[in-house]
Amino acid sequence: MNILTKFFTTKHNTAPFSEIKTTDFAPAITEAIQLTRNDIDAVVTNPEAPTFENTIEALEFSGQTLDRITSIFFNLNSAETSDEMQKIAQDISPMLTELSNDITLNVALFERIKSVYEQKDSLNLSTEQAMLLDKSYKGFSRNGALLAEDKKSRLREIDTELAKLMLTYGENVLAETNNYQLHITKETDLAGLPEGAIEAARSLAKSHEKEGWIFTLDHPSYLPFVTYTDNRELRKEISIAFGKKAFQNNEYDNQNNVLKIANLRYERAVLLGYKTHAHFVLEERMAQNPEKVTSFLNDLLTKAKPASEREFSQLTGFAGKLDNIEQLQKWDGAYYSEKLKQELFNLDDEKLKPYFQLENVQNGAFTVADKLFGLRFIEVFDIDKYHEDVHTFEVTDTQGDLVAVFYSDFFPRKGKRNGAWMTSFKPQYVKGGVNERPHVSIVCNFTKPTETKPSLLTFNEVTTLFHEFGHALHGMLANTTYPSLSGTSVYWDFVELPSQVMENWCYEPEALALFAKHYETGEIIPQEYVEKIKESASFLEGMATLRQISFGLLDMAFHGNNPSDITNVKAFEKAAMDNTSLYPDVPENCMSVSFSHIFQGGYSSGYYSYKWAEVLDADAFAYFQEKGIFNKEVADKFKDNVLSQGGTDHPMTLYKRFRGQEPKPEALLKRAGLI
Repeated sequence: MNILTKFFTTKHNTAPFSEIKTTDFAPAITEAIQLTRNDIDAVVTNPEAPTFENTIEALEFSGQTLDRITSIFFNLNSAETSDEMQKIAQDISPMLTELSNDITLNVALFERIKSVYEQKDSLNLSTEQAMLLDKSYKGFSRNGALLAEDKKSRLREIDTELAKLMLTYGENVLAETNNYQLHITKETDLAGLPEGAIEAARSLAKSHEKEGWIFTLDHPSYLPFVTYTDNRELRKEISIAFGKKAFQNNEYDNQNNVLKIANLRYERAVLLGYKTHAHFVLEERMAQNPEKVTSFLNDLLTKAKPASEREFSQLTGFAGKLDNIEQLQKWDGAYYSEKLKQELFNLDDEKLKPYFQLENVQNGAFTVADKLFGLRFIEVFDIDKYHEDVHTFEVTDTQGDLVAVFYSDFFPRKGKRNGAWMTSFKPQYVKGGVNERPHVSIVCNFTKPTETKPSLLTFNEVTTLFHEFGHALHGMLANTTYPSLSGTSVYWDFVELPSQVMENWCYEPEALALFAKHYETGEIIPQEYVEKIKESASFLEGMATLRQISFGLLDMAFHGNNPSDITNVKAFEKAAMDNTSLYPDVPENCMSVSFSHIFQGGYSSGYYSYKWAEVLDADAFAYFQEKGIFNKEVADKFKDNVLSQGGTDHPMTLYKRFRGQEPKPEALLKRAGLI
């Protein structure tokens, strides 16, 4: 019998990773798809009249075996993939899309849902039940349940094609990332680079049985290189390589994939009665429609642009004074920003890194969570893991009851995608009187420990860890009945509030004192460094804001209009970002072809949500600052009204319950030094 389709008899019902073979996935998923179909048939053929319990609730708890297996599979496909896994992903994606379409286009099933939906006012439902009913009904109507048969079949074709295109897009970006190496053999070319980056490059070269040093397009290798290398030509070379991923007219080129994805999304939205893909997506967001998003972004642009232009001219003047550079290029940005930051604040990452040993930072996040929400993290060694780098924890409350299982996976490796993310192997829900606790994971790409040094984080990586940990808290503290409304299952432009608000503690002396200790001496980070971290937090914030706005506007340009006239991806992108660009264009680079957030991940028509959530998080943290950053009353309000509630109510309602008012942008503008 296939281990994946059995009930896991492991501790806390955790995934038995070491017993799962890659070859188990395809047959298990095929079997679980059939089990899901059986669940659906049972709902449809129920002779009783449709009720909330026998239809909406029954549907909600259908397909749990499949959900469990696919969450394990797709999480591993991101964190520990192989050619074999990627082949399985290509094979099962159309099967899963077909199942999803068979459910949402099942006329008899929709009739039952519609029947319950039409009597919702007389059913005396709780807020959470009403939300589930609304979500269930819209899940069908927004996926074609009200369409005529011919249009339904076209919708299926579109969904199948989109699923494959998005996978291919991501695989192309990964292949292009892996295919590039900058092999350096002259030691003089390493001038300016920190010791840690040199050591990592040396050991990478060794592992390839080469002399010298190898740098790659993976962030832990690429970012230090463009930030610190004095050799401008080499910075230019690797920067252009980074920017032309999937834009080289080779087998991994994504230009056509971008156009196909944008056009299919548009066709799908129009088929469902929406003006554009963005109109379709934003109906279920706090922001509501593309007009509101565009005006939100343009309003921020008006406030940020003068500051960004001042900062850019300051940076240009600085580079001119230092190295006689007249025109700053993209490969100069990080390098001179770092130099200017050192001059203004005398604070470089290398000076700070010794205070941010990875284990200490992780324990710091745990301590902050304990002080705020009464959580204890205990590392355990009897929970299975999918790679030796992974650590496993039991998370308990003050009574010692299990709140969650927590996995952390922090180092880059072949088969793991770039970036940082939170995910879960099992959601929280209540069924049969049992509150099933979630299994939550955060995955990052931090520098590995070497023979001589532990893993030391840049300050940016410290905030990344806290950010993902904020998502994890949203998952771990979930306390809802239904899995599809639990944890991070909230409106997309609300999901970044818990993650971004956590980053604020990284700037507070009271929090830093808990974990920022020198890895050799144990000395707490000096107060002057803390003050400089705070001061430097809004350093070049105008330029950073402009960059985020430009990505949001590019996303809206692709998805808030009819894309059928776009023939040249590069030219279209250039026009969309024209009002936000500071650096000269690099003809051989194109962002859209590796903008995985919107063409592979779930951020299409949603990139604005990072800035949107910043408004929320600055406003929320201002409340903590008023009362004290570890104030129990505010922390309880945040836990009870935001973190534990998932998507059981409208996010603005939840936010107002916590804060007592709607969020205002002033706190963000003030924090960013823009007012």
